[in-house]
Parts: sequence; structure tokens; C-alpha cells
Amino acid sequence: MKEEKIIVPANGYLMLLVFLILFFGSIATAIIKQNPEFLLFLPIAILIAPGFIMVQPNGSRVLLLFGKYIGTVKKNGYYWVNPFYTKKKISLRARNFDSERLKVNDKLGNPVMISTILVWRVQNTYKAAFDVDIYENFVRVQTDAAVRKLASMYPYDNFADEGHDEDITLRSSVNEVSNALEKEIDERLSIAGIEVLEARIGYLAYAQEIANAMLKRQQATAIVAARHKIVEGAVSMVEMALEELGKKNIVELDDDRKAAMVSNLMVILCGDKDASPVLNTGTLNH
Repeated sequence: MKEEKIIVPANGYLMLLVFLILFFGSIATAIIKQNPEFLLFLPIAILIAPGFIMVQPNGSRVLLLFGKYIGTVKKNGYYWVNPFYTKKKISLRARNFDSERLKVNDKLGNPVMISTILVWRVQNTYKAAFDVDIYENFVRVQTDAAVRKLASMYPYDNFADEGHDEDITLRSSVNEVSNALEKEIDERLSIAGIEVLEARIGYLAYAQEIANAMLKRQQATAIVAARHKIVEGAVSMVEMALEELGKKNIVELDDDRKAAMVSNLMVILCGDKDASPVLNTGTLNH
């Protein structure tokens, strides 16, 4: 037997009635009849007793007879089985696993701290019971291995300015990374009959030794991008100002005055601080 076999044992309530009749009936009859021979039914009742099992919703019992796999009971209820069966309980409920924060290297070699949140459940009780040693420990170890492999496949962030332009990154491509993680873990846990319901990155950050440097780098990148937008806007505004002055013939500016005006406007528009205006009470030449 290499696959899971679903069985439905005998009704436990009927066998409970038989047990009660044999146990109490033999004692009562022996007392009434004053004949100890009726107590011979007591060993039979005692032998029946270990065969009762109860299967709760989303629970199961794996049955073995002297090392031979008999089947799995998944339907909830009260049953009676062979008293010599070994009964192993395996839960079919969904379980959460929050892995420890692992220090791994991303695709670019940067050390990052990463953890995952996994939702899983047992789907095949035969594989969970016999194909691996302890399936809970198997889930933990294989999840950590999958996270390490995933982190090495993608960079933490997109460094386009350094020639590392990636479509998928650990920080920004949440859905793509989660799907890849879920697929990787599902392939690893299929040997144990485990079904992966959901896998998500629970924690992601640079390792402590480079966190400050990377934070400064991100801040510098943001400042450069903001400055780039400011310069683009300032050039457009200066161009519009010169064009409007020329159309409405408000003032005629030669090349030197245009250059001075452009310089002043760019300083005002691109400066970090508010400009302090200087009032000219003379002519444009002074």
C-alpha cells in the first residue's frame, strides 16, 4: 500500500451497546445465578473496549495492524475498529507557521533579513505519516530552505542607476514574489502530503550592518529624483515666462538680460530656501 486509503469502520454506538451488555450483563447474571462462569464474558468486553475511536471534524485516524497500513478514517463520528489496530491521530485543520527571521543574501549579494508566513494543512495522511519522519519539522525545515532559495533569485531593490534593472524585486513585487514562494514551498512539501494554502513574506529588511548605508542611498536617490523633477519644471516655467513676455511685448530683452533673468528664475525656482527679493528703484541697467 503506497497511497492513502479511506475507510469507514463499524458504528461505535452499536458496539458500545454490545460492550455494555457483555460487561454489566455478565456481572449481573453471575450475581443473580450465583454462577461465576458468566464472568467469562468480561474478558471479551475488556477486549472490545480499546477498539472505540472518535474522529472530530477536520481530524483523521491512521490505522495500522502490526505495521501494516489498513486505512485512514476521515469522516467524523464515533466508530469501533479492531482492538489490535494502532491508531495514529493526524489533524486536517489549516495551520499557521511563522518562520524565524533568516539572514540571507539577495541576488546582488546584499545581506537581508527575511521571514515568511505559511498556511498549510495535511492532505494525504499516508505520506504525512510514513513518507517523512516528523511532518511538522519537515514543514519548518523545507520552508526555511525555500525562503533562502527565493531570496537568492531576486534583488532586494531595483538599482537601475548601477546597471541592475530588474522587473521583479523582493520589496516592490509582492504578488510575484509570494506566488513564486508558494510554488516553491508547495513542490517541496508535496512529498509529505502537505497542501500549501498561502505563503507570504512576513518580514523583509536589510541586515543591520548595511541598513544605515542603504537608507542613506535610498534617501539620496529620492533627493536626486525630486531635484530632477524640480529642474524640469523650472525650465518649463522659465521658457513659458520668456515666451509670454515676447508675445505681449512687455519688455524687450537682449541676450545678456535674458541670461540674467533665466539665472535669477532658476535660482528662485530650484533653491531650497525662499528667495529674498531685492527691489530695484532705478533702471534696468542699475
